[in-house]
Amino acid sequence: MRKLLVLALVGLAAQLVDGSLGMAYGLTSSTLLLLVGVAPAAASASVHLAEIGTTLAAGVAHWRFGNVDWRVVTRIALPGAIGAFAGATLLSSISTESAAPWMAGILFTLGAFLLVRFARPLRTDRVGGRLRGRFLGPLGLVAGFVDATGGGGWGPVATPALLVSGRMEPRKVIGSVDTAEFVVAGAASVGFLIGLGTEGFLLPIVGALLVGGLIAAPLAAWLVRIVPAQLLGAAVGGVIVLTNARTLIRAAELDGPVPPVLYVLLAAGWVAALVLAVRALRRTRRDQAAAAAAAAATVGVSPAPEVVSAGLSSADTPAAH
Repeated sequence: MRKLLVLALVGLAAQLVDGSLGMAYGLTSSTLLLLVGVAPAAASASVHLAEIGTTLAAGVAHWRFGNVDWRVVTRIALPGAIGAFAGATLLSSISTESAAPWMAGILFTLGAFLLVRFARPLRTDRVGGRLRGRFLGPLGLVAGFVDATGGGGWGPVATPALLVSGRMEPRKVIGSVDTAEFVVAGAASVGFLIGLGTEGFLLPIVGALLVGGLIAAPLAAWLVRIVPAQLLGAAVGGVIVLTNARTLIRAAELDGPVPPVLYVLLAAGWVAALVLAVRALRRTRRDQAAAAAAAAATVGVSPAPEVVSAGLSSADTPAAH
């Protein structure tokens, strides 16, 4: 019972992160499942089965709010499903000893990516135009494969790539990626079912993750309005990096003074990323205040105090829409 409670908290924490950043449910939950000793393939399989429910709910919500570009969904979901099925088949075919460092390496890389991405100012400018299928297809294929083999990664790979293109509104990027993930999670689950059988899905874990995620959904909607995505992304990235570094260090059989030195260097990098994130956040706040003041001056109205002093919450950033 205690373990199920812990797993429900894992699902809750993962959904809070995902709801605030628009990504990283699988990334966070898989990292925490590996930390408590769940086998890599079983962790990824269970996370993806739980994601069928969470992504369905998220997709319906985004559709109702008009956050879905169905053209993008149809062009990214099918390649993503193919990549996820292939990744699940690969992960199911290798031993736990081999899978653990592989999965930890992918999660470590994605965590480092989050650190770098959120240590810089988040892009808010947009350019018109349409995303081409020759870009969306390979993106979906790679993101789906990484997602299944790493236990997470669909959002961290697909969402930033679409945001950087500058050709979609941030809210539609998140809505379309979340909606397409339902198909990806289903394809990965089928791949794990064929590769591992029904015993590969740890149903108590699936249920606990799902319950925790559903409980966290309204909390995430509240959190997204008050917690800066810039800081949350850097904080989560550091946790994922340090957690998976332990598995990689063990797999490399490093001993003596090397592991402590590596941990210190990684922790220092994490602190540096947080400092840069704070600076980027403050700079964005100043730019927003200046823009509000300039806009008010053009119409001869003083900007409201709350506009000038308001901080950039995660609802104001591309990653949260």
